[in-house]
Amino acid sequence: MALTHNLGFPRIGAKRELKFALESYWKGESSIDELKASGAALRQRHWQDQAGLDLVPVGDFSFYDHVLDMSFTLGNLPKRVQGFHGDALDNYFRVARGRSAASAEAHAGSGGVAAGEMTKWFDTNYHYIVPEFTADTAFRLDASRLLEQTAEARAQGLRVKPVIVGPVTYLALGKAKDGSNRLALLPRLLKAYAELLEIFAAQGVEWVQIDEPILATELGADWRHAFETAYHQLKSSRVKLLLATYFGQLAENRYLAANLPVAGLHVDAVNGRDDLLPLIDHLPVHKVLSLGVINGRNVWKTDLNAVLDWLEPLSERLGDRLWIAPSCSLLHVPVDLASERKLDAELQSWLAFALQKLEELKVLAVALNEGRAAVAEQLAANQAALTTRRASPRVHNPEVQAAVTSIDSHLGTRKSSYNERARKQAERLRLPAYPTTTIGSFPQTTEIRKARAAFKAGRLDIATYKAAMRAEIARAVREQEALGLDVLVHGEAERNDMVEFFGEQLDGYAFSQFGWVQSYGSRCVKPPILFGDISRPHPMTVEWSTYAQSLTEKPMKGMLTGPVTMLNWSFVRDDQPRSASCKQLALAIRDEVMDLEKAGVGVIQIDEPALREGLPLRESQWQDYLDWAVESFRIAANGVRDETQIHTHMCYSEFNDIIESIAALDADVITIETARSDMELLDVFDDFKYPNEIGPGVYDIHSPNIPSQKRMVELMQKAAARIPAERLWVNPDCGLKTRQWSEVIPALSSMVSAARSLRGA
Repeated sequence: MALTHNLGFPRIGAKRELKFALESYWKGESSIDELKASGAALRQRHWQDQAGLDLVPVGDFSFYDHVLDMSFTLGNLPKRVQGFHGDALDNYFRVARGRSAASAEAHAGSGGVAAGEMTKWFDTNYHYIVPEFTADTAFRLDASRLLEQTAEARAQGLRVKPVIVGPVTYLALGKAKDGSNRLALLPRLLKAYAELLEIFAAQGVEWVQIDEPILATELGADWRHAFETAYHQLKSSRVKLLLATYFGQLAENRYLAANLPVAGLHVDAVNGRDDLLPLIDHLPVHKVLSLGVINGRNVWKTDLNAVLDWLEPLSERLGDRLWIAPSCSLLHVPVDLASERKLDAELQSWLAFALQKLEELKVLAVALNEGRAAVAEQLAANQAALTTRRASPRVHNPEVQAAVTSIDSHLGTRKSSYNERARKQAERLRLPAYPTTTIGSFPQTTEIRKARAAFKAGRLDIATYKAAMRAEIARAVREQEALGLDVLVHGEAERNDMVEFFGEQLDGYAFSQFGWVQSYGSRCVKPPILFGDISRPHPMTVEWSTYAQSLTEKPMKGMLTGPVTMLNWSFVRDDQPRSASCKQLALAIRDEVMDLEKAGVGVIQIDEPALREGLPLRESQWQDYLDWAVESFRIAANGVRDETQIHTHMCYSEFNDIIESIAALDADVITIETARSDMELLDVFDDFKYPNEIGPGVYDIHSPNIPSQKRMVELMQKAAARIPAERLWVNPDCGLKTRQWSEVIPALSSMVSAARSLRGA
């Protein structure tokens, strides 16, 4: 009998209940007890949603980030927060975002601190808080969170499976702040893990899921040895370990994974199908094999009959040793498709969100355990939906496909070299040294959100809505001129999301009402659904940008989202290569770039924060991705005249190891996140001479803390030690839409003052 389980469930709630509870507490509008009660209610509901599974995960719920949860479970707190005497959850938020609720900070007698560094969770758009290590890091176990959630789930009558980040992945994801060897901490760390597993055993827990996704990456000999060391030391535990890996193939790590001394192994059978038969040959006869057969990363219906075709022989071979599950945690997909009321019936029939994926899992289990006839109706309905999608003219556009086929190298090449372009752009823009700008967005105020909601609901006509957005744009321009910024932005008041805004105006995209996915903390995104060939029927931003430019004599940036980010931050079709979809997007964005230039916009920013995010997990596969990703950006950007300055922006992604591809984009100016990392991301420029201009961020916009002028000057001086000052810009790390005007004005004032100070130095 194949057993069903889940690796993790979305935390935010079907209607973003966690987001609103968190933000209410952070604003001081609710108490910490009310926040904790909201979390408990969500957990109870989510466990009930999973009650039909044989094993239900616990510990996957988080108030901010599961990696940060593990740091607190292990007692690995940065020194800057170790003296905090308030509620532990407030201290947790201080690491996550620099501070907790204002009332909590005042009660504990402490203000804001530097937030933990944040970066992408493997190749997803989820962000985790990077664990911090030093040579003398000590681990002091605090299992209270996991034990409380285990007790809560058991009270609902559920068979539980606690979920924790594995020790080797935890070390691999962290950073040694003093340059020490992280693996030297493994013996100390394993003592804490052994203690935790013993506590679970004492509580009567049978299985613990221990996540080691770095097994899907290329491992050096020292990290492979760390796996051997860790799991041979933990094998004496009285609980059974299900070691879970996902997001990719095991490849050369198959033998290692199969023979680690654990009771079960979970693998991603969506991305790693080729691993399965060789893996089973390596697998000891007593070990459970859990197969991730439902895609936990995308929203398309699973081809259930096709899965059964290859799964049934494995079921016969493995018998009771076979478990089935989604490929990874369902954290990366929305909660419930049944909440949708505006998606048309045909498109909706092609989709499956988290709850629907669990239903698919149950159908597969019944088919394996009782035969396909027992679920014949469900299988027939699934097949009918898939057939409709494959044949739909809404999916396939011959004109778009022909345009992609006709792409040649000249589309991605600027007319002149950077040095020649830079001279012409300097003559046109006449900017001072250390020019200041922002990344694009300004605060999305309550008034903006109300106007947008009223317009979408039909309570506000188009003329009134546009007037409201123009008023907000005018405000953003006035504030920037008063601050003394050099290159302005229109503030993006009209945009709900940097991908959704564009996707709504492109053919080939669809949009959900409640398809929210957690990006980090309370930040949720609603990825568009890229279901067909992409084209641009009309200009998307020209009206807003030209209006903003009419309000000022200063240069106004046109703001676009790049094709690679549009791709990586969407739910992408799975019936053609990602590269083909990306080039379709590139052609659509190129049309917009050319229209902006024709309208007189002299600076155009094409954001690509997700460029690195799309990298395959294995470095040996990177170049193919980078080739078509860079080509797509260049197709979008490089049709303009020399005098038009092209910017791009990247945030919260390590890029040192792909710096040559970043340079190959040939953007005139790149802006990057460096404030949280204390300019550490600029270390690459010690060896690589980046040829164009760069704006290293000096203002961490993901924290409510307001940086000082002194701190910004120090950061820019670090940058100037690596990059010629004449090629440096001064800007925040990222867009400002999530901040309040009361935070933005003083922070940008300090930034402008810092730039002026640098000019006079």
